[in-house]
Amino acid sequence: MKPLTNSQALFFGTLTVGGLDIVDALVFFGLRGVPPIRIFQSIASGLLGKSAYAGGLPTAFLGGLLHFFIAFGVVAVFLLASRRFPQLARHPLLLGPVYGLLVFAVMYLVVLPLSAAGGRLPSGTSLINALAIHMLGVGLPSALFASWLEGPSRGLVPGPPESQTG
Repeated sequence: MKPLTNSQALFFGTLTVGGLDIVDALVFFGLRGVPPIRIFQSIASGLLGKSAYAGGLPTAFLGGLLHFFIAFGVVAVFLLASRRFPQLARHPLLLGPVYGLLVFAVMYLVVLPLSAAGGRLPSGTSLINALAIHMLGVGLPSALFASWLEGPSRGLVPGPPESQTG
């Protein structure tokens, strides 16, 4: 496999983390009767407060943008940290889920309580789902993309197949 550049790892890592996390939310809360637009509006409510729920598609779109912006930040932090501490990229299967738990803690204990939406820790199956997606859908892919980087911090986990370019 050809190693990824920083830009490729950040771009594809962001799409992967953001995509896995939002699909999880759409399925998990969709099965509980929450419509997709409300899920995206709830993300926007972190910036807009309760008015996000009255904003229709524009606030749902804003929620989608914010969601992927946050995913970008999460992936970027791990990529940068793995440059400073190469062992992070060498052990993605172990340290990725640990990073996911750290992201969970920061989001639920710092970011959400300070946001316009407010927030509290989920409980029951919501807590189990949130922990699982942060470990496996946020932390693990962030670490895997760091392990697929070119350079001295490159990990040992085989990467995705090379893309076909003409």
